[in-house]
Amino acid sequence: MKTAIVLFPGSNRDRDMSIAIRQSFGNDPLFIWHKETEIPKVDLIIIPGGFSYGDYLRSGAISALSPVMRTVEKQARNGVPVLGVCNGFQILTEARILPGVLMRNITLKFVCKTISLKVENSSSIFSNRYSRGQILSLPVAHNDGNYFADDDTLNRIEDNDQVAFRYVTNENGLLGNPNGSMRDIAGVYNENKTVLGLMPHPENAIYSFFGRADGRDFFDNLIKSLYLIS
Repeated sequence: MKTAIVLFPGSNRDRDMSIAIRQSFGNDPLFIWHKETEIPKVDLIIIPGGFSYGDYLRSGAISALSPVMRTVEKQARNGVPVLGVCNGFQILTEARILPGVLMRNITLKFVCKTISLKVENSSSIFSNRYSRGQILSLPVAHNDGNYFADDDTLNRIEDNDQVAFRYVTNENGLLGNPNGSMRDIAGVYNENKTVLGLMPHPENAIYSFFGRADGRDFFDNLIKSLYLIS
């Protein structure tokens, strides 16, 4: 099972993501620099978190124009699964691979804390080992996580079951929506459910001694699903 992590100037969660992949997949991912125009045959492409190009202009806007993103878009059209986390989610929306945009948090402040999110769709390779409505705890760390789209787009992705996860307040009172995201959206799919953009960081929740290891479950579930379709 081969995985590629795409790197941009300012990526800073690539090593965390690499550790998570190694823990669950049993091997190391390839690292692909943003100027590359080819990605070897892989089973999963990941765009990690960070502050690509210092978040100048808009978060992810410059990275979306990098040569490698044309290859990512082509691979995504051909059905290769793509996961974008935090800044990776921002890049995927700026590249128009996913609908909507990620705007400045409604508080205008950087947010870094553990949040609860609900599984909204359990029929993708990223979520088919969860139950719909299942609650996960994952950390967030972002300044621009406020998901926005016009009403027509929001209604379309709702109707097509493209909302992957929503922020929720759990039974212990752990507060939900940390950024003002419309309809509490924390992650969305493309129409075919093969591309996932997610603001929370599963790669930073893989060890139980740091709290709940819901991120480890995310990657363990993903590798099982990928093996079934490979």
